[in-house]
Amino acid sequence: MISDVLDEAKTKMDKAVEVARDDFGTVRTGRANPALFQKILVDYYGTPTPLAQLASMQNPEARTLLVTPYDKGALKEIEKAIVNWPNLGANVGNDGNIIRVTLAEMTEERRRDFVKIVRSKGEEAKVAIRNIRRNSKDDLDGLKADVGEDELARAEKELEAVTKAHVDSIDDALKRKETELLEV
Repeated sequence: MISDVLDEAKTKMDKAVEVARDDFGTVRTGRANPALFQKILVDYYGTPTPLAQLASMQNPEARTLLVTPYDKGALKEIEKAIVNWPNLGANVGNDGNIIRVTLAEMTEERRRDFVKIVRSKGEEAKVAIRNIRRNSKDDLDGLKADVGEDELARAEKELEAVTKAHVDSIDDALKRKETELLEV
């Protein structure tokens, strides 16, 4: 019973760390990267659809990304979704077949703004992990009648260790992303 609660908490925390790393990947650095466009949703015939399902993306140059739609009828909607995507700071051109996205040069001020965005995403991930810990602790407290106090105390210590490891993992990913963003 205790091991089930701890295993479930660890699995959920692993997922939270994975989501945080994916979110960090969507914040641009000085280079064009298809991961920047990972969360863009395109209104495809009335259905919000991820851009990756509607187009292929190529990176021919450091700050340029070519988006080639599988369905040419979706070209305008894809272009609109990219233009309206916040914090991208890109010039978007459409030649009728492909969309060329050219990212602007990163200024020091823009880099600092992106660091703030990444820090807030990191804090959101830590809050999610703490919420998982709180819920798991409540589940453990519910087992108090079935298990001994010593086992419960051991399980709570283990839960704290797992939580700390996952928070540290997010902090490490955050430091790497900040370094990458501030690198000129």
